Amino acid sequence: MAVTDPPAPTIPSETAGRGHAREDIKEDTEAPREQANRRWNEILQETRVAQTGVQILFGFLLSVAFTAGFRDLGTIDRTIYVVTVVLGAAATGSLIAPVSIHRFLSGQRMKDELVETAHRLMMFGMVLLALTIGSTLLLILRVVLPGLIAEFLVAGVMLYFALCWYALPLWLRHRATRKENT
Repeated sequence: MAVTDPPAPTIPSETAGRGHAREDIKEDTEAPREQANRRWNEILQETRVAQTGVQILFGFLLSVAFTAGFRDLGTIDRTIYVVTVVLGAAATGSLIAPVSIHRFLSGQRMKDELVETAHRLMMFGMVLLALTIGSTLLLILRVVLPGLIAEFLVAGVMLYFALCWYALPLWLRHRATRKENT
């Protein structure tokens, strides 16, 4: 069942240049069903981006075990590999689950529940994806770099992910809420 976005409401000129004003007006003027449809379409677009990345990474991870160099990995690196593959599989499952749920629930008039569940799965899937990327990076850098350099670099990358993917959006939401309350 295809869902299309409703036409955007007309925006008064005094709010046209403000970043989140259009979205605020849109949500204020949308019927609950229109809002659920719009949010679902946004989730689908976001899912497409995340799914592609996790599927490419997961495919790469699956092929590593069949390379000649894999036999030379020590116990720690093999353990990191297994954890990485399991994280990649879990991330793939979480990021693809909204599509399956939609197929099962299509036509059941459960769009609000679908949107909320898909949102939670996407958030969890993004955590799993970040962990998959981090552990993949750790595995690769441990092979390439001496000593603890790999661990420090991975810690830096994971901190960067935490800042970009979680702290920044939360800070922006907090800032927007403060502006609305003043």
